[in-house]
Amino acid sequence: MLLLLPSRYVPLPPAAAREHLHKQAGRENKDSRNAVQILVLGDIGRSPRMQYHAISIAKHGAKVTIIGYQETDLHPELTSDPLISTQPLSAPPRPLQTSSNFLFLVFAPLKVMWQMCSLWLILGYRTKPARWLLVQNPPSIPTLAIAQIMCFLRNTQLVIDWHNFGHSILALKLGSVHPLVKVSMWYESTFSHTATAHFTVTNAMARTLRQDYHITSPILPLHDRPAVYFQPLTNNERLTFLGNLPLTAPHVNELDKGSMKLVVSATSWTPDEDFSLLVDALVRYSELATSSHPHLPELLAIVTGKGPQKEYYLSQIARLEDESKLEMVTIKTAWLSTEDYASLLGAADLGVSLHMSSSGVDLPMKVVDMFGAGLPVVGWDRYEAWPELVTEGVNGRGFGSAEGLEAVLVELFGGDGNELRRLKEGAVKEGERRWDEEWEPVAGRLLGLC
Repeated sequence: MLLLLPSRYVPLPPAAAREHLHKQAGRENKDSRNAVQILVLGDIGRSPRMQYHAISIAKHGAKVTIIGYQETDLHPELTSDPLISTQPLSAPPRPLQTSSNFLFLVFAPLKVMWQMCSLWLILGYRTKPARWLLVQNPPSIPTLAIAQIMCFLRNTQLVIDWHNFGHSILALKLGSVHPLVKVSMWYESTFSHTATAHFTVTNAMARTLRQDYHITSPILPLHDRPAVYFQPLTNNERLTFLGNLPLTAPHVNELDKGSMKLVVSATSWTPDEDFSLLVDALVRYSELATSSHPHLPELLAIVTGKGPQKEYYLSQIARLEDESKLEMVTIKTAWLSTEDYASLLGAADLGVSLHMSSSGVDLPMKVVDMFGAGLPVVGWDRYEAWPELVTEGVNGRGFGSAEGLEAVLVELFGGDGNELRRLKEGAVKEGERRWDEEWEPVAGRLLGLC
């Protein structure tokens, strides 16, 4: 039986460790004994924060293996850096991936068993032992339990990167009083206590882990910050991009003159982002623009992202267009490359966040990206952590209903433009602090790389 156990991580002796760190400064070291594994039980391409972790770790000379599903394109630096490798997870069979609540209860145990086997094989046998295992949470089942066992067997230190709480997301599907939600909360709390350390996306989440989960190991808030490629565009860069992008090229003259404004929203098309709020607000805006407020500009709303509710809302939008309820609004959807998405944010007039936060203590990374591109944001603000990201009237505005969003759009686009310019200045200032500046004193120091 002992021969079947996974190989274990062997730490460097102190003298060798010092030399090892010295070499890292020049990226000369490729010793697997200072390696980091990153686990995402999801699509790596749609986990920008975990990709940023990998890029920052490699930038400081350590080897990185990022484990997860590969359904969409990865960040270019992940595929070009020799210190970064990917280990794909096998996706569960399609019948186990269902959106039906009834079938979910039937197939979820089978899906978890499939994931347990995949994680066990990859973490224990298909990858070399590493000094650190950085795990994205959620999803927590079965990730946290398998990671904890494997870290014990391989002498690896576990770090959990908390993006949200798994039980709060499950509650969106099953209801907060469902027994499985209670089990999920117990599981998440129990299997997080042995981690060496924890990163959280907000201070509010760190407080929750201390007070409700009673975690005593270090909890380090590590706020999302924009990557370097999210930058404001000059007017010439903006017009060139808008003229080349097929979605915006037919409207470039109107966008240049200001008779049309460009609004961008990134969504996962899931229940924790109520897309109907944006649709209803745009219908109301169009009605005003064709009646009592003829001075309002047309809107081009581009919605990026993939998710389960996309087709449902596309059919709704088509119906509204047929009924002439969106005469002053054009809604387009897209899935863009990293570079084009960054440029789209830099070219837009306003960003919209529909993230509602299932837990109340997480934050949408898409808003951080918008700030990096100098794009002011309006967003759903009815949750605790929102003020950690957006300062009302300085870099963005909040709303709590479709009527509230409509009022903000009318105010920002129907006035003299001064308020929108002030918000843009605030967004540019907020975006000046970048990911590396946030990561190095927190994650870099914990991992022994800075």
